Amino acid sequence: MTVLPDGLSLADDFPEVTRDQWRHLVEGVLRKTGTSDAVGAEAEEALATALEDGITVHPLYTAEDAPQDAGFPGFAPFVRGGRAEGSALSGWDVRQRHAHPDPVRTNQAVLADLENGAGSVWLAVGAAGVPVDALPEALKGVYLDLAPVSLDAGAAFEDAARALLRLYAEREVPPGAALGNLGADPLGLVARTGRDDGLAGHLAAAAGLALSCDRDHPGVRTFAVDALPYHEAGAGAAQELGTSLAAAVAYLRTLTEAGLSVEAACGQLEFRYAATADQFLTIAKLRAARRLWARVVQACGAPSEAGAQRQHAVTSPVMMTRRDPWVNMLRTTVATLAAGVGGADAVTVLPFDSAIGLPDDFARRIARNTSTILLEESHLARVIDPAGGSWYVEKLTDDVARAAWAWFQEIERAGGMAAALASGLVRDRFAETWQRRTRDLARRTEPITGVSEFPNLAERPLEREPAPEPPGGGLPRVRRDEAYEALRTRADAHLAAEGARPRIFLAALGPAAAHTARASFAVNLFQAGGIEAVHEPVTVTEETVAEAFAASGARVACLCSSDKLYAEQAAAVAGRLKAAGATRVYLAGRPGARQDEYERAGVDGYVFAGCDAVEVLSSALDTMGVA
Repeated sequence: MTVLPDGLSLADDFPEVTRDQWRHLVEGVLRKTGTSDAVGAEAEEALATALEDGITVHPLYTAEDAPQDAGFPGFAPFVRGGRAEGSALSGWDVRQRHAHPDPVRTNQAVLADLENGAGSVWLAVGAAGVPVDALPEALKGVYLDLAPVSLDAGAAFEDAARALLRLYAEREVPPGAALGNLGADPLGLVARTGRDDGLAGHLAAAAGLALSCDRDHPGVRTFAVDALPYHEAGAGAAQELGTSLAAAVAYLRTLTEAGLSVEAACGQLEFRYAATADQFLTIAKLRAARRLWARVVQACGAPSEAGAQRQHAVTSPVMMTRRDPWVNMLRTTVATLAAGVGGADAVTVLPFDSAIGLPDDFARRIARNTSTILLEESHLARVIDPAGGSWYVEKLTDDVARAAWAWFQEIERAGGMAAALASGLVRDRFAETWQRRTRDLARRTEPITGVSEFPNLAERPLEREPAPEPPGGGLPRVRRDEAYEALRTRADAHLAAEGARPRIFLAALGPAAAHTARASFAVNLFQAGGIEAVHEPVTVTEETVAEAFAASGARVACLCSSDKLYAEQAAAVAGRLKAAGATRVYLAGRPGARQDEYERAGVDGYVFAGCDAVEVLSSALDTMGVA
C-alpha cells in the first residue's frame, strides 16, 4: 500500500469492499438487463466464460483464488521462466521460417532476415522446403556459429541432419560453437502422415543423432517436440500441452534406453507451441508447459536444472485468414506479445500472407519487425515474467496445467503417445474439441474480424506463389475461417459467372432510428457469405416494398426494424415480398411471441446475434441458386 509523506494512505478515502458486496451489484445489473435472476455465487457464475478443455474463466479474481507459489524465475518449477534473467538481457530469439523450394530464393530471404533483426533460422527441408542436397546453398553466407539453424525436414530429418552436421565441419565451425536443432520429431511425423510403419527406425536414427550431438555438438539439440500438428488438428490449449508432454516422455524413454542420462536426454529436447491471439490463454499455456515439464523431470529423478524447458513459440496457423489477410498482422502482434510475456525463448511470427502461399519480401519484413517493435520500442522483454502475480493469470496457469496433466495421464494409460495415435484416441478427442469450437465460429460467438465480422466484399485478393504441399494423411489441418471461406468461394464463383454478386434486399421499416441497428447487423452477417446487401430505398412501406424489391435484382429479402414496428407492419410487408417473387424472407431479430403470425405471412427464417450464421448463409446461397 502506498503511503504519502504525511502518513496518509491513498486508500484511506475508499471503504473496504467484500466479494458479497460486489456480487450484490452484479445481481442488480443482471436483473436490469433481463439476463438472470441469479443471486450470490450463482450471479458470479452467470458472468463466467467456458473455455476449451473444461476450463472456466471467472469475472473476478482475488488473493483467495491464487494457486500454489509459482516460485522464482530460473528455478523449479520454472513457471516464471527457464532463466533467472528471463529475456531481459537480449530479448527472445527472433526465429523466422523459410520454406521456399528454390535454395537461391531461400538464401536471399534468410540473409535478409538475419541482417535485419532475426537471430536464427527455421528452415523447411525436403518435400516441404529446399532439397536436402541444396542445404549448403540455402545457408550460403550464414555464420553458423552465430545464427542457430533449426531444421524441419519431416521424414527426411536424418538426411537433413547429417547434411547440416557435415556443413558445420566443412565450414570449420568449432564443435562447441554450433547451435541449432536437427528437428527430429518421429511422433509428430506419424501425427501428420498417419503412418507409423517407420516409427521404430526413425526413433533409432534420432537417438543415434542425439548421442552424436551430446558428444560432439553440445549446443545442438536433436528433437523438436512439435505441438503444432496437434494445435492444427483442433486441440485445445491443455490438449496441446498434454499431447506434447506424452511425446516428450516417449522421447525420453528412447534416449535413456540408448544410453543417455535423463539430464542429457532433456538437453536434447526443444518444445514448440502455438501462440494465438487469445493473449492470456497463450501466456498461461507457456507458463503451464514449463511447470508440467519440470514435474516430469522431477519424477524421472534428474536434477531440477534439467527441467528448464526450452520453448519455441509460433504464431498460430489456425487463426490466419485468407480473406482480409492484413488483419493477420494484428493477430500475430497480439500472439507475439503473449509469447514474449509467457516466456518463450524463441518466437516465430508467421507472415500475414502465409495462409495464401509463399510470403513475399514485404510480408516477411513485417513479420520480423513485429518482434523488433515489441523488443526495441515497447521494451517488452525488459520485465521478467510481467504476468506473474496476477491472480487471473496464476489461476489460469494452474487450471491449464491440471487439465493438461489429466490428458497426459489418459494418453499414458492408453499405452503412450504412439498407441494413442494408432488407436484414434488423439484424433477423436481433438475432433470433439474442434466440433464445439466450430459451433462457436458458426454462431460468431468466436468472431473472426474481416471474415465473419466486418468483411470487405470489395477487397482485391492477394496472389502468392503456392507453397509446397505439407505431408498429409494423418490428423486433419483446420482453420478458423474454413466454413466462411467455402461460402465466399461459392459467392465469388457466382460473381465470375454472372457478373454480379448474389444479393439480398433489406426491407427497412420506419425511420433510421428504428431500423439502423438491425440493418447494419444484417449487412454484416450476409456479407460474411459473400452476399451483397441492397438497402435502397432506405425505408420501405407495405405500398412501396414490392416495387423496391423488384428493382433490387435480389431473390431474397430481410426485414429490418424495431420490435414495435415489426408488430405493426412485418406480416403485411412479408406478404407483399412473397407476392413480388421473394423466394425467402428473413427477419432480423428474434420472433418472440409473434413467430406463428410472421411465418403465416411468409417469413422463412430469422437472423440474430448467436444464430447459426453458416447455416443461414449456406441456405440463402442455396435459395439463390448459387452452386
